[in-house]
Amino acid sequence: MKSNHIETLVLHAGIEPDPTTGAIMTPIFQTSTYVQAAPGDHKGYEYARTQNPTRDVLQKNLAALEGTAHGLCFSTGMGAVDACAKLLSPGDEVVSTNDLYGGTYRLFTKIFAQYGIKFHFVDMSDESAVRAVMNEKTKMVWVETPTNPLLRIIDIELMIQIGHEFGSIVVVDNTFASPYLQNPAKMGADIVMHSATKYINGHSDVVMGVLCTSSDELRDRLAFIQNSCGATPGPMDCFLTLRGIKTLHIRMQRHCENGAIVAHWLKNHPKVGEVYWPGFETHPNHAVAKKQMKDFGGMISFTLKDDAIDKALTFLKSTQLFALAESLGGVESLVGHPATMTHASIPKAEREANGLKDSLIRLSVGIEHIDDLIADLEGALAKV
Repeated sequence: MKSNHIETLVLHAGIEPDPTTGAIMTPIFQTSTYVQAAPGDHKGYEYARTQNPTRDVLQKNLAALEGTAHGLCFSTGMGAVDACAKLLSPGDEVVSTNDLYGGTYRLFTKIFAQYGIKFHFVDMSDESAVRAVMNEKTKMVWVETPTNPLLRIIDIELMIQIGHEFGSIVVVDNTFASPYLQNPAKMGADIVMHSATKYINGHSDVVMGVLCTSSDELRDRLAFIQNSCGATPGPMDCFLTLRGIKTLHIRMQRHCENGAIVAHWLKNHPKVGEVYWPGFETHPNHAVAKKQMKDFGGMISFTLKDDAIDKALTFLKSTQLFALAESLGGVESLVGHPATMTHASIPKAEREANGLKDSLIRLSVGIEHIDDLIADLEGALAKV
């Protein structure tokens, strides 16, 4: 399948009609093992943890969307992060952003730090701050952009340049943008990571992680970890994700359209304080976002002008269409409280030092009619 257009790739890349029946949808190969004609004489499949035809199609499709040679799927986004971290050895160092998804921060600091791996969390919008901690032991640069939850924008090409100067593997968490909005591998990233639970699947019914790479060596190492450690997704989840991907482009268009309207509406509301959305010209590194992203996405964070935690909690309990729930990127709108939900694992003092206030509210703007979303937000703010 040759195309440079994501609108075509989401529907056709890596996907062929089933050779047995002609089914246009990839079948769900719900099996744990495969019959062999003789020991070692099989049709490319031995055991479902190692290979599954439904998963194979999904992995090829995702690789095409990111413009890489290989894709690997994991049972969760954290399973994908864990596999990347297992590329490291005791004594290695990792440089990452100080505005990082709480689950990634927890895995790095509570699990892998105890194995002798050192982590530096710095402001990656500041080149000098990054270079100050880079050294010969730096084996990985972990970039997340836009960041969760403050929507900070990191210059991917600059981080790749710095990382490769030191011989580091550069990984970009592309979850908030999706392959529709930016493609880090095409900029030179060694690995692109996604929580496919979010925009890639897009329907809040699957939990999955993805790693994409064009390096044969990294693919082989990650596939060995994938098979050995066993964090592989089931065929039903792979089928559902393939189904979700088919509408990625049109969903992302609506997420971006609605997100832009909501962001500007919040910015002009008398009860709203700071609004974090990379589409504003005043947003830090807006020019970088404009350069490396196709649009600005449907994620928005904001504070109330009366920056009190009780007022924020009142708002969070008062929305109706914006459901109070973990996660993001589904077709339905969600609202969350990072300090007690997605980022509760980061110590309060560290959260606040990095600008994440306890009163911060995060929106995942869905694809509902914009008038209804604005009315919901207006009604909740009226109760504050």
